[in-house]
Amino acid sequence: MFSAFLTYDFLRYAFFTGMLIGVLAPLLGVFLVVRRMSLIADALSHITLSGITFSLLLGSYFPFMSGANPLYLGMAFSVGGSLFIEKLRQVYVHYKEIAIPIIMSAGIGLGVIFISLANGFNNDLLNYLFGSVIAVNRSDFITITIITVVVFVVLILFYKELFFLSFDEEQAIVSGINRHLVHLVFMVMVALVIAASMRVVGILLVSSLMTLPVASAMRFAKGFKQLFVFAVAFGEMAVIGGLIAAYQLQIAPGGAIVMIAVIILLLSLAFGRNRKKGLFLFGRGNTPSQA
Repeated sequence: MFSAFLTYDFLRYAFFTGMLIGVLAPLLGVFLVVRRMSLIADALSHITLSGITFSLLLGSYFPFMSGANPLYLGMAFSVGGSLFIEKLRQVYVHYKEIAIPIIMSAGIGLGVIFISLANGFNNDLLNYLFGSVIAVNRSDFITITIITVVVFVVLILFYKELFFLSFDEEQAIVSGINRHLVHLVFMVMVALVIAASMRVVGILLVSSLMTLPVASAMRFAKGFKQLFVFAVAFGEMAVIGGLIAAYQLQIAPGGAIVMIAVIILLLSLAFGRNRKKGLFLFGRGNTPSQA
């Protein structure tokens, strides 16, 4: 594989893109898990599927759209879905979780309609659903690199706000934090990362990379910042191992990545520390510096 890695550009793009995703997905997944919003990743992945299928549908009817990268329209749908989720959470104040199944249902419905109009599945769509090593190109790598830089900048700027909102939202509001703005920025970041990850992991499996490494990390981390370190480490192990397995066994990388993440989780359950109280040990009541 090493000689093939040096020979073929698509393998290098897939590897480096996967490494970036292995950092981004668990990084944002920590906040999603702590805030009990893990299913939002599933909802946004389904609305991203609608954008992908719509782009492929346009390409089948309009020749000038056939060469367009479906990634961009998928991102547009994903960001739009994240904005709509945030709006629904403001409308249903006491039932905020209902926004997730609404967007998920809409995403599935639109995706099925667009697929039927495009006369069913094709190889391109299957690559987006389950990931593909050979599907990653230079344009995807550049796009994901830009998203990586943006996410890191936003996390640095809004880390304290996200921390307070994750563990004590009422106190954060009293402290003067603009909750709606921070939520909005965070949701847009999640949407972009989900859309960017679909090439390697696949739309249907990307949410797993946001939650499984975090669940494993919870068994070892002694603090909130340490949780990021373990989550990213486990995410990278899953991505790199999955890409190698996908190349050697000629299987979809998304499935390989997720199954390695599951194995890591099972090992963490067997050998990790028994933290019955979970993040409460280093979450509520602590300041960001203490965490």
